[in-house]
Amino acid sequence: MQQKAGGEEVRAGYFGPYGGRYVPETLIHALEELEEAYERYRTDPEFVEELDSLSRDFVGRPTPLMFAARLTRAWGGANVWFKREDLAHTGAHKINNALGQILLADRMGKRRIIAETGAGQHGVATATVAAMYGKECVVYMGEKDTVRQRLNVVRMELLGAKVAPVGSGSKTLKDAVNEAIRDWVTNVEDTHYIIGSVVGPAPYPRIVRDFQAVIGREIEVQSRERFGSDPDAIVACVGAGSNAIGAFYPFIGRENVRLIGVEAGGRGLASGEHGASLAEGRLGVLHGAKSYVLQTGDGQVREAHSVSAGLDYPATGPEHAYLKDEGLAEYVSATDEEALAAFELCSRAEGIIPALETAHAIHYAEKVAKELGPGKNLVVNLSGRGDKDVEEAAKALAERDGR
Repeated sequence: MQQKAGGEEVRAGYFGPYGGRYVPETLIHALEELEEAYERYRTDPEFVEELDSLSRDFVGRPTPLMFAARLTRAWGGANVWFKREDLAHTGAHKINNALGQILLADRMGKRRIIAETGAGQHGVATATVAAMYGKECVVYMGEKDTVRQRLNVVRMELLGAKVAPVGSGSKTLKDAVNEAIRDWVTNVEDTHYIIGSVVGPAPYPRIVRDFQAVIGREIEVQSRERFGSDPDAIVACVGAGSNAIGAFYPFIGRENVRLIGVEAGGRGLASGEHGASLAEGRLGVLHGAKSYVLQTGDGQVREAHSVSAGLDYPATGPEHAYLKDEGLAEYVSATDEEALAAFELCSRAEGIIPALETAHAIHYAEKVAKELGPGKNLVVNLSGRGDKDVEEAAKALAERDGR
């Protein structure tokens, strides 16, 4: 079977040389079962109606496309628009994918749900849909992230999920994924693993992308309603890359729309302490798929760093790797310091406290707005709200300012 990536037909499960299915034999049946369920239900009228009605009534879609008037004036370039995924129920785009996958899990008869989370937004989204469908739920989270994202740990527990801290490795997202995979191998018969981004073995990158592509479809419709054309550019942050691929997907291959993903530059690319796998990584296999992976000189996976818990992942989704190679999207980076400055700027200029992940995109949007110039239109995907990041941001800002 063939599928589309970047407007090109590619072999199933792959995006050019990236993607695939590199997992223990124990999981092959579960992945095949998931793929069969997705192919069966994604166009099933009853499935589509259930997903659409819950997206409207439970999630709150469509999310608004908002004109950011003060940033537009301050930057003196293109009109700046915010796609408000931060207003989706649970506070981030993660709910789009979690909702789609719980519908598949329910139809496959799975009684138990597991997930991994970094910043906690995917964990909250998964706990939310598991509660709604009456499923047992376990969310794996690095110990370091359970501390810096305490608010989301409380939210998950209130929703009835068990949060399982992971103390191995860097105690962040990569290690949470490792533990979730181990759980899945052990409990594969009655458990569905809701992977939270466009990573992992096939068919996950395609399924997650398709559920997140609602963002881009809405941008397309809303752009034509608000300013009569496609946007001239779309900017989104990229860790593993689900919000970015969701915003980009309907526009891939259109020469009139620049697609710009902003990775975590951490303490600077030269420092080696960052999460910019597309800029500094090389071909490798991580968590069941080939992609750009941060590696040491002898090929071991290198620890990623970002002020944002959602971006410190040492690889990115295989479709992003393909888009980079083919020149279909641009990938840049913003440092921790630049993201913190954008976090403050957006809060004070527009009355919106963005997630630290999103702040990376907002920082780079200023450069793009000035490059495009007045009369053009730039959309920034606000992937999530910043409530979860307030304490960590306050500490980082105090340290920066010597307070």
